[in-house]
Amino acid sequence: MKRLLILIINYSLLIINSSAQEPLSLQKAYELAQQNYPMIKQRDLIKQSKDITIDNLSKGFLPQFNLSGQATYQSEVTQVKIPIPGVTVNPLDKDQYKILADINQLIYDGGVIKEQKNIQQLNEEAEQQKVEVEMYKLKERINQLFLGVMFLDEQLKQVDLIKTDLNTGAKKVEAQVNNGVAFKSNLNVLKAEILKADQRMIELKATRKGLTDVLGLFINQTLPENIQLEKPVVESVVVINEIQRPELKLFSTQEKLIGGQLKLIDSKNKPKASMFVQGGYGKPGLNFLKNEFAFFYTTGLRLNWNFGGLYTKQNEKKLVEINQQSVNVQKDVFLLNTNTQLKQQQSEIEKLLKLIAADNEIIDLRIKVKDAAKAQLENGVITANDYLREVNAEDQSRQSLITHQVQLLQAQINYQTISGKQ
Repeated sequence: MKRLLILIINYSLLIINSSAQEPLSLQKAYELAQQNYPMIKQRDLIKQSKDITIDNLSKGFLPQFNLSGQATYQSEVTQVKIPIPGVTVNPLDKDQYKILADINQLIYDGGVIKEQKNIQQLNEEAEQQKVEVEMYKLKERINQLFLGVMFLDEQLKQVDLIKTDLNTGAKKVEAQVNNGVAFKSNLNVLKAEILKADQRMIELKATRKGLTDVLGLFINQTLPENIQLEKPVVESVVVINEIQRPELKLFSTQEKLIGGQLKLIDSKNKPKASMFVQGGYGKPGLNFLKNEFAFFYTTGLRLNWNFGGLYTKQNEKKLVEINQQSVNVQKDVFLLNTNTQLKQQQSEIEKLLKLIAADNEIIDLRIKVKDAAKAQLENGVITANDYLREVNAEDQSRQSLITHQVQLLQAQINYQTISGKQ
């Protein structure tokens, strides 16, 4: 049982370690960052606000109940002074009382409530799309952090290569010093460069930790210092005529919202019809000649058509049309700026591809020169400084290649992000 328990524990630790070492992809970083970004909570708030508003609008077709009452005293009342044989008409009291209950049921409102609901729905879509636009901008920040860590990883690999060359050279020179055919100063030069390489590695690792910590804040995870990042696979960039950014959907939703506002203006200027029932208790009732308290009621249909809105209808529509033109201008500006950025990134990609091709040729030549210098160092033909110069020259060539490769990857990802394909 004890051995079985140990095996289970070891197996569990193996699973945990393998899970912890799972590489982090750029797409996964996008998803985690968006899930944990505080603005994501705004989506639910916008939906709740829309639902409450629409629910309130729906109550516009419920019966509206109104209760009122009054007690009055008037200086004079209607009297019948025409003598009628056998009939005596007593004058009304000057104090009168009335309690009224009025129920009004809307039958037709010209489509106002329907259009108001539609506007609230479109307004929610526009607000949700604004959140989507802000969330999409988050990708640019993740790109910078993710590629920054990848660039440092390549730098660390290059430092390892330099240390390998320096250690190889130091062993050769140390053997020559021991045999009395080389000065110890040559060995010290190489050892000093090895220490400088160690310092450079310390700086790179510290910078990498800072970037991974910030990336961890965005995705709400504590990333280990040795977290491995999966290199993004970017398809060959071609000219894309279609832009799929969330801003375009926002402009489209805003255009629909403006269309809904135009329909609402028309609906407000249509006639309204309702049914009413009015009941009450007072003195006098509906029979003004009966001077006593009585119950009474009145029912019927009511038509209301306010022509005052016709005076401002055209100006209201002009204001809405101006808003439409403003949205179109914003859309045109966005498309112009986006296409300009895409052209710039396309030029940058073409330039970097040419630079990388040249970098590879330069590195091939530098390797040959360095290998020749290494052989010359072994034979005591050149000094450690001469060998070190060639090692540094190759290092600079490789650094240039690393920089251009990461810049190319960044330009390709930027192109996809700007076009909305990422």
